[in-house]
Amino acid sequence: MSEELSIFDIKILEQLQKDCSVSTVELAEIVGLSQSPCWRRLQRLKDEGYIKSQVAILDREKLGYGLHIFAYVKVAKLSEKERETFSRKIQNTPEIIECYSIFGEMDLLMKIQAKSMKWYQEFLMDFLLNLPGVENVNSTATLGEIKSTTAIPVRGSMAL
Repeated sequence: MSEELSIFDIKILEQLQKDCSVSTVELAEIVGLSQSPCWRRLQRLKDEGYIKSQVAILDREKLGYGLHIFAYVKVAKLSEKERETFSRKIQNTPEIIECYSIFGEMDLLMKIQAKSMKWYQEFLMDFLLNLPGVENVNSTATLGEIKSTTAIPVRGSMAL
């Protein structure tokens, strides 16, 4: 957490992570400021990059995505052009909702939203295994969701 954040900035960030659809008037009332100072703080938080975007979080199950799959991907050494192609394909595939480079035996960890195991099998065979340099994919399907949040702890963690 940056030293530059005041308690009001923190309250604004926490509230927006709960519900970003509130008006500036409502936000000001919630955090204990008048509307103009609240608006200025909100603009500063956006300008300084603390707030990257404001979005609606959709219900993935209502949209037919009942499964989350974690795919660990092993990739051979790629040329610059192959890396660009690989990255572009990952970026342009909406079912891959997160992708990280990782340490260890595997090179990437992807979080994939899937409609069914059959859908994922086809996705794996027709797409993932055909990406440039992909040598191996180990997949883990989730059984249930214990916690899912987009909120970042602004004040720090209280859990030990």
